[in-house]
Amino acid sequence: MRVLIVDDEPQIIRALRAGLERAGYTVLAAASGEEGLNLAAQQPPDLVILDLAMPGTDGFGVCRELRKWTKIPIIVLSVRDSEEDKIMALDLGADDFLTKPFGVGELLARMRAVLRRLANNEEDSNQPVFTAGDLEVDYVHRQVRLAGSEIHLTPKEYDLLTCMIHYRNRVITHRQLLSKVWGAEFADDTHTLRVHVANLRNKLEADPARPHFIRTEPRIGYRFLADEDNAS
Repeated sequence: MRVLIVDDEPQIIRALRAGLERAGYTVLAAASGEEGLNLAAQQPPDLVILDLAMPGTDGFGVCRELRKWTKIPIIVLSVRDSEEDKIMALDLGADDFLTKPFGVGELLARMRAVLRRLANNEEDSNQPVFTAGDLEVDYVHRQVRLAGSEIHLTPKEYDLLTCMIHYRNRVITHRQLLSKVWGAEFADDTHTLRVHVANLRNKLEADPARPHFIRTEPRIGYRFLADEDNAS
């Protein structure tokens, strides 16, 4: 696995390189957004670790440009920890967000999770049925079953559920969900989204107040938990 680090702090690059190479990764490093974009094009990595605060093209710009032509997983690693920055990075296509200072062990775990999600999504892309625990979604017939019993969903509830499943185990923001399911003109209609999420939980969760599948990321969005992540 080849990892591209884009960060203008030499000490961060050194620390990341040492930890990643010990874990068996091949490391590419760029000290600016422009250099990072060039490296990503010339030597496509399997994953990008991206700082936000850089001179010239910042991390938001790098994320925006990468998402024009690649689905390479992006983990943002930044001292900027405001909700606005997290939301913007995720809206631009980042897969995860980790705040400095950080532990290399946690970063490695996040990397494994992101790469595993990518592999699972690729494997499932042509599968007619998605299964997570007692939940089963039949894409061919647009049917949802829970513990073998069919659950009736409205068309929008079904579209919302399948969108969450597509991005499972990662945070998807309110704006992303609204834009993908309802259209860009509804990107700020969080009330509609909350109502539909509440309806889904009432139909799919054993205890809607303590959801098993659809978790809230306060003020940011939601995360559909599947597979081993549901054990947490």
